[in-house]
Amino acid sequence: MTSRQLLTLSSIISSLAIISSAYAAPTSSKPKTLRKPLTHPLAAGAASSPTSPQSTPRHARAIAQGNEAVTVFGRGSTRQMTSVTHTMMQQSVPGTSPLKVLSQLPGVVYQSADPFGAYEYSSQIFMRGFSQSQLGFTLDDIPLGDQQFNNYNGLAVTRAIISDNVGGVDVSQGAGAIDVASTSNLGGAIETHSLDPSHKRGGSIGQTFGSNSTMRTFVRLESGDLNPTGTRFYVSYARLNENLWKGSGYDHSDQVNAKFVQPLARGSSVKVFFDWSSIQQFDYQDMTMNWLHTVGPNLANYYPDYTAAYNAALGHYSSTVLKTNDPLDAAYYAGTANRVDYLGGVTLDENLTSSLNWKTTLYAHGDSGYSTWTTPYMPSPNGAPLSQRVQTPGIARGGFETALTWKIGRHKLNAGVWYEYGNFTESRYFTEAPLLGQGTLGNPTTGFPGDKIFATPWQEAFSTNTFVFHLQDTYKITDTLTVNAGFKSMIVNSGNSVLTQDAAINGTQVAQGRLEASNAFLPQVSAIWRFLPRHELFFDVSHNMRSFPLDGYGTNVSATPWTASQASFQATKNTLKPETDWVYEGGYRYTSPIVSALASLYRINFSNRLQLITNNSGINPITAVQNVGGVTTNGAEASVTVRPLEGLSIYNSFSYAHSTYDQNVATSSGVEPTRGKLVPNYPQFMYKANVTYRIGGFDTHVDGIYMSHRQLTYTNDLHAPGYFLMNFGARYNFGNAGPLKGITAAFNIYNLTNKTYIATTNELGNNFTNTGYNYFLMGAPRQFFGTISASF
Repeated sequence: MTSRQLLTLSSIISSLAIISSAYAAPTSSKPKTLRKPLTHPLAAGAASSPTSPQSTPRHARAIAQGNEAVTVFGRGSTRQMTSVTHTMMQQSVPGTSPLKVLSQLPGVVYQSADPFGAYEYSSQIFMRGFSQSQLGFTLDDIPLGDQQFNNYNGLAVTRAIISDNVGGVDVSQGAGAIDVASTSNLGGAIETHSLDPSHKRGGSIGQTFGSNSTMRTFVRLESGDLNPTGTRFYVSYARLNENLWKGSGYDHSDQVNAKFVQPLARGSSVKVFFDWSSIQQFDYQDMTMNWLHTVGPNLANYYPDYTAAYNAALGHYSSTVLKTNDPLDAAYYAGTANRVDYLGGVTLDENLTSSLNWKTTLYAHGDSGYSTWTTPYMPSPNGAPLSQRVQTPGIARGGFETALTWKIGRHKLNAGVWYEYGNFTESRYFTEAPLLGQGTLGNPTTGFPGDKIFATPWQEAFSTNTFVFHLQDTYKITDTLTVNAGFKSMIVNSGNSVLTQDAAINGTQVAQGRLEASNAFLPQVSAIWRFLPRHELFFDVSHNMRSFPLDGYGTNVSATPWTASQASFQATKNTLKPETDWVYEGGYRYTSPIVSALASLYRINFSNRLQLITNNSGINPITAVQNVGGVTTNGAEASVTVRPLEGLSIYNSFSYAHSTYDQNVATSSGVEPTRGKLVPNYPQFMYKANVTYRIGGFDTHVDGIYMSHRQLTYTNDLHAPGYFLMNFGARYNFGNAGPLKGITAAFNIYNLTNKTYIATTNELGNNFTNTGYNYFLMGAPRQFFGTISASF
């Protein structure tokens, strides 16, 4: 922490202390909201308890139960908070990723090559210039890691919970709360909450169908209250089958959720959540500008045409692929991902007294599976010019969070500990492909081809101990002024062992050893002042750190020290610093039955930014981790929701972000002119709108997103063009029929104007300049979906 930053923080705290001494007086009033700006509508009537950092404002509950277009702004929150509720999520097609729904929020960019956001390799979220690996994610307080495709410390939210069971999502665009269980949230935090079981016995069913032979089935069975204490549970199942929108292959998933709730005395409870997920996904082919302009957006892999892939590996290409500058890499036989996950957690939320709460969560997560890619760069021993490369990632982690919250006078003190131990393993193999005429590779998702392995390039295992302590005080200085101040201490110790590495295949040997990212004092101060009825001012200042990501062989798009050689690792391990930043934000919030408005300004000083620099092709990349120094971001966001008529809600938001590198970067080939250049992959301007109208049992909406161009290189000599995308949806509730209640038909159109656009960028890393190997994925064309649902 610099002396200037210390002076800034101490000045803020000193000013608040002066205000405190002038206005403080004993009271039994409850503090205003500080973290979660909204509970789910179904829980609106639940009694408040000291476990929550806040109670739910009456107005927010009214909006949630009504007809909000997109978001509920965090009235009473000391930082910028917005929420997406269960009701709002129902505007999207069932099965849509909760992260995709967040794309309507100011400052948030979500991209995916498929309309559901289910294709995990392409799932990508940015917030105020931070990528998903620099944000924090939780589900019912369970840490979900950094949401990368080859996740080493968590689980994608789409695999952690069925979207129909999401009760709401709270988003902190600036900095997550001190007690968010994350070691990566340099930027904000995304906290997903599951629905509680219903008090009434019954269930719900839904069937979705649509473009690309999409079929999705969802069933949830509710036990209802089993006894006078309110013991209850639900079990749910979802199954998705959809074909790729270009080429052959599919996205298939099965998922089970279960949740159990046992109410206890004094408003306490025990809650148990379980998730099982199984996915099999085919890849969309990565694109380049050359391939887009020569072949077009529908370029796809050869699967199931093994003959075409075999001939291409021999150098015999179709006339279409021959148009490209790299016909060998323009298409392959197939790439797939196959994963099975188990996630479980139990939470004791115990009100020891009317003013003292103890909350503890125990959790565990196991992940296994394999990914395949058919490569023409490694021939098989039998003479076939190609082979199948297989990777086998695995995660086994468990931990606990425990915290005490004590209300005393105008103070709410909260202190807690989070500990996690995790193992991450990954191996790479090559398996034999058949000679032409003697069979094919078939469907790579049908099982791990262990009996055909002929080479093992590497095997690697990581272990990590995470310990985080936090302490904070929420002080209601007056009835209109509330301050939250605290800090967290973080220690993340990680190390690896490389069981196998074949330099003849890999071309390099990666490092082994342990690193520790630690900081004893990561402070945060935030405040809210309600200076007039319905009018609020807020600010937040926070210091954040990200632990070193784990990877040795470039399987993640992350800047990890373990990709270095052993000599480089040893030379830098004692001086290498983790990424840190200071985030400053302030804003204005207005809330009334007719208008909800939010405006904010922010500045981010990002220090010691580590970047993954990629050269050569994405198939044979040369990657290196480099400290590119500091990044400075200045931005502004504004949102307004207007409800001029009963049933009509109109939402608009605008965001601007100017995020640039502070200096040039010296490399082995010279100095790269990055100073003053925009950070890749994030647009400077975004405009978002949503119009929702409801009358009786019918409701409809239209939403749109404009996004300015995004840089694809660090020197800004290549960019993805901007675009405007629209979606449409309508639902009608037909009422009840026999045992079925609330029979509803829904119709959705994704990409209403059939826009051709670039969706995911940097899935293989960014280059300094336009090398021709600057990869991205195309967004899906116009898609149609229909859903029939009912409860019983």
